[in-house]
Amino acid sequence: MNRNKTKKIKVGNTYIGGDADITVQSMTNTDTRNVQETIRQINQLEEAGCHIIRCAVPDIEACDALKEIVKYISIPLVADIHFDYRLALKSIDNGVSALRINPGNIGNVQKVKEVAEAAKNKNIPIRIGVNSGSLQKDILEKYGTVCPDALVESALEHVRILENVNFDDIAISIKSSNVVQMIDAYRIISKKTNYPLHLGVTEAGTLWRGTIKSSIGIGTLLTEGIGDTIRVSLTGDPVEEVRVGREILKSVGYINEGIEFISCPTCGRTQIDLIKIAEAVEKRLANYNKNLKVAVMGCVVNGPGEARGADIGIAGGNGEGLIFKKGEIVKKVREEDLVEELINQIKDM
Repeated sequence: MNRNKTKKIKVGNTYIGGDADITVQSMTNTDTRNVQETIRQINQLEEAGCHIIRCAVPDIEACDALKEIVKYISIPLVADIHFDYRLALKSIDNGVSALRINPGNIGNVQKVKEVAEAAKNKNIPIRIGVNSGSLQKDILEKYGTVCPDALVESALEHVRILENVNFDDIAISIKSSNVVQMIDAYRIISKKTNYPLHLGVTEAGTLWRGTIKSSIGIGTLLTEGIGDTIRVSLTGDPVEEVRVGREILKSVGYINEGIEFISCPTCGRTQIDLIKIAEAVEKRLANYNKNLKVAVMGCVVNGPGEARGADIGIAGGNGEGLIFKKGEIVKKVREEDLVEELINQIKDM
């Protein structure tokens, strides 16, 4: 798949854009001022496969907490700041790897220049983050409503503010809770700039709805070669954001690591409790890093036949199942033992 060639920037020890791998990001939902809880969550997210983490910085206490947090994590931390340029300056001093701040919202040119110079001195990039719920009043008046062109104009206006103070270490996101609007906005801006793009559907919703909306929005753009880093926004445990993000990248072929899990939808031929078995297997394999395709299929028709490309799998029978590898049957097992036997076989591979 051919990706758009964008500028390569460095966030801590991680690259975004250019020929770098697409990264998965998330944001903590802890109170940043609670240092231990925030560290705990960041380490969980890293274990799940998160490459870059963002923390809200609403006040000076949260800003000061960053200084301790960065000591105990190993992935880059982005300070998320609204309006107060002093928090941006302090966050830079406290060791963050990047800022998420819109320069047009932090005051006059001198304030923007101070932040830009401090960021440049520490090789810290700035992500401009525009979303459909916070467009500038003049742009809303110009277009009459939120639309892709308005989102793009807003983002490029913020870019120009930074470029005018000689700062170009920039990434851009243009998020909307409307999937079609989000897709169209990224398509437009990808033709107008070569800055790396951070993809996401903002306020996507709960795990179920948010996964669907994010998969359509992010996945569509990735298949078109648009996007350098992604964040799935879900109302829930941010670990799920990372899991969904990584699964999106797997599904479109950008990463080829860890378990690829496939299962059939069941039908009248199924004579085992396939749904229960599939859920159990998927849960047991959630943290496996082996590069394997695992299939859980309801019958012999959909087992070694249709899932022949799987490395290993189950094909259901009448109260029992077959374990197969690369389409070849290796063992017959009672239904109640299928999950454990499959996991044991995987461990031995």
